[in-house]
Amino acid sequence: MPPKTEKVVVDVVDIVSSDDEECVALATGTNNPTSPIRRVTSQSISLAPPQQQLNSGDIARPLVQTDQNLESRSFWKAGNYALSRTARSAPASGQLEHARVHPKFLHSNATSHKWAFGAIAELLDNAVDEIHNGATFVKVDKFDIIKDHAPALIFQDDGGGMDPEGMRKCMSLGYSSKKSNTTIGQYGNGFKTSTMRLGSDVIVFSRATHESKATQSVGLLSYTFLRKTGQDDVIVPMIDFDVSGQLAEPIIYGSQDDWYSNLKTILEWSPFASKEQLMQQFEDIGRHGTKIIIYNLWLNDEGIYELSFDDDDEDIRLRDEANGGGLKKLHKRVVELQSHISYRLRFSLRAYASILYLRKFINFSIILRGKPVQQLMIADELKYSKVSSYKPNLAASSKEAAVETTIGFIKEAPALSVSGFNVYNKNRLIRPFWKVTAEGSSKGHGVVGVLEANFIEPAHDKQDFERSSQFIRLEARLKQILSDYWKNHCHLIGLLPPSFRAQNMQKELPRRSGGKNNLQKDFPVEPTIVDLEKETHNEVVSEDGPASVSVDQICEENIQLFLRCEEFMKKETEMKEEIVKLEKELEAAKRKRAQLSSIVDTSRKQNIAKRLEKVS
Repeated sequence: MPPKTEKVVVDVVDIVSSDDEECVALATGTNNPTSPIRRVTSQSISLAPPQQQLNSGDIARPLVQTDQNLESRSFWKAGNYALSRTARSAPASGQLEHARVHPKFLHSNATSHKWAFGAIAELLDNAVDEIHNGATFVKVDKFDIIKDHAPALIFQDDGGGMDPEGMRKCMSLGYSSKKSNTTIGQYGNGFKTSTMRLGSDVIVFSRATHESKATQSVGLLSYTFLRKTGQDDVIVPMIDFDVSGQLAEPIIYGSQDDWYSNLKTILEWSPFASKEQLMQQFEDIGRHGTKIIIYNLWLNDEGIYELSFDDDDEDIRLRDEANGGGLKKLHKRVVELQSHISYRLRFSLRAYASILYLRKFINFSIILRGKPVQQLMIADELKYSKVSSYKPNLAASSKEAAVETTIGFIKEAPALSVSGFNVYNKNRLIRPFWKVTAEGSSKGHGVVGVLEANFIEPAHDKQDFERSSQFIRLEARLKQILSDYWKNHCHLIGLLPPSFRAQNMQKELPRRSGGKNNLQKDFPVEPTIVDLEKETHNEVVSEDGPASVSVDQICEENIQLFLRCEEFMKKETEMKEEIVKLEKELEAAKRKRAQLSSIVDTSRKQNIAKRLEKVS
């Protein structure tokens, strides 16, 4: 019979990893006066009876290291710090060992997001998932911190909000209540990985009404606090209020001292210096909603904030991507390419958010820096578009409908060589402008497709798909769709299909002796809308496509081809060596076979001789 559970007061919230909805957090108690945090009290939760609880000696108090290992503000270096080893007492008889999550896990877990905008998209997903709870907006903006005049990033929505229990589930690792076929989140990991990818600290304010009880909660997940106080476990201070009446009354789970200890820790390590400043953050939330403030934003390798709020007052940009072009003068064609959505989404959050969701919102808006994001429906922008249907080969029990792919030319074709498929999963963009053609091929230039592939699983960072057999089959199918469309429609933008050029070349081969002028007359290059004669002297026209290519680009392609050639030559040498080795093994096997055959023959002759002797 399982042990009877009862509500007990806990002193330290230990965030644990769980996929079980019943397992939200573990906690242990301590009265150790030397602890860096005196008592951090959580909500009362169901635990085993007191005789089966971990004692206070099980909580290790690692020594705080010097600041030189703690001050790295670059995300990719922030996990490089060490803690002194501390003695930990063995669990008493009959008690279970306490499984802990080291603060370094918060950082290593966040490294799944290679791209900062991927982390922002996770937080936007959470707000979009709140539409079924009545959310009508999510605001993303810069937040100025008074304490140190540093920028922070704020997300705010008017969804259903989180009650105290919901707040603790949000802060727990691996918990997810999203089991719907329409919500993108499923691992219960997005909030932690995304916030920790953008900054080292996050404070969450949420207000909700559950069973006629209105509450508001504050939770602090601070990597800075955990590192600088030398914690070897993830500790999250939280405080809750009952706001059902006229005043906000603290919800006390243990003692009043416990509650104020949480408050003191939050005020010390958050951007807010007083309880009044904390309460002010609820004033614009309304009756329900959530506000997330990410601060101590990460810096790039040059010591500058990774996110730029200054380049555009209505946008948030990735500084490294936005400055990729430098100050050099760019060719007109390059400028046109960089103004296209396929390029701008790399550094502009407004551009990325405009295509992040497949279907247009009806009563919901993404408000970036005070201005709503205008959704761009890529499929509606295509010319000469058509819809191609694809039935994925799934299990017999699956009822997955056919996948419809809208494919067509971008408006700028063939002047711009933008191409690729935009693949969505459950309304969310996973792979933008995915090129399925071979590197260097001009087939399909200007051709863009849009589809929703709910039958393949996205990766944890939701920037790619798992490499499953279904994904490989989809890739092969998209290649075929692109090839068929290109063959049947490229003439609509002034290009001759490859089959026509091949046939024309065969017919005109006998006439090559007529001279160069006749050859140029009989074999005109592919006509394009762009007037190629106006291009600069260092551009030439590719024989198998519409785009003009610079000499530098050709040189770069030649280098890449040379490297690939060397790679193939190396593989050829390895294969020859392998052939020689196999031939030697084959010869050895043949010799052994001959020896065994000789032995068998000799043995057979001896047996025959013995039989003859017996007969005689």
